[in-house]
Amino acid sequence: MDVTLRQLTAYAAVARAVSFTAAAAELHVSQSSLSRAVADLERTLGMRLLERDTRNVRLTPAGAEALRIADQILSAHRAGLAQLGRYGAGERGAVALATLPSVAAVLLPPVISAFRARRPEMTVRLLDGLERSVLDRVVDGDADFAVSTVARRAPGITLRPLVRDRFDAVLPEHHPLAGRAEVTWEELGREPFLAVGTDSSVRRMTDAAFAQAGMEANPAAEASNVATVGGLVAAGLGVSALPALVHPLVGPGRLVRRPLVGPVVERRLYVVLPTRRTLPPGARRFLEQLEEFRSAADALPAGVVWEEAGEDR
Repeated sequence: MDVTLRQLTAYAAVARAVSFTAAAAELHVSQSSLSRAVADLERTLGMRLLERDTRNVRLTPAGAEALRIADQILSAHRAGLAQLGRYGAGERGAVALATLPSVAAVLLPPVISAFRARRPEMTVRLLDGLERSVLDRVVDGDADFAVSTVARRAPGITLRPLVRDRFDAVLPEHHPLAGRAEVTWEELGREPFLAVGTDSSVRRMTDAAFAQAGMEANPAAEASNVATVGGLVAAGLGVSALPALVHPLVGPGRLVRRPLVGPVVERRLYVVLPTRRTLPPGARRFLEQLEEFRSAADALPAGVVWEEAGEDR
């Protein structure tokens, strides 16, 4: 049946007011236009909905049922449009964000908390993983955007600098190097080194730093989880190097951290955006919330600093 919302709206107004005159005034339309809309609805349905004479309008039994159903349809239509409006305003829906575990656990929680306080109907999906999988999720469309390190520029993404964090030596509490104000990569490389797995951006950067210091990175042991690496260090099995944002993920233990020099190594994290897709409204609002935190210079863990907002790179 080719019934329109205009016909249902006209009929419901007449049926509730039991008057074409009153309904026309309510809808700000002419009485003749309203009468045609109701007549068209009756013709389409093949049933009489109203009994009318020069003075009175009465609902037929079919008319009473039609009013009930029309109210349901019109109410659902209004609710659907309201939901769509909230989605368009970034007030409803979901944000899919791919990121590194350290970012998900340390940097983003206060941002997510503030975002959800303002937009309680929004859901934030954190897709945490290693650098390569994080970037693939953005390119493939599984994530709206990402916060990640980037080894090299890839097609299909745009980068916005966000934060940087410095690498520190992570040492057992009573290790001879623990008494130093700072430690060189060369000194660290002479000790049994406990490394993060080879598919991690942290491992990529520590290997490069050892090479720059003229050392060959030959780990005594490696683990995919930084908490495991921290546990091995605390047990006195060796030393490690981790960026500052990772430190809160290292389990409790008797550890000390010292700045690494020769070279100083900083890890840069970017907001990674797709170049060929438009961000959903909710994702745009989340990035605005993140930018608010940066603009307010919200506190970050020691060794982590906000990058200056600049041109996309």
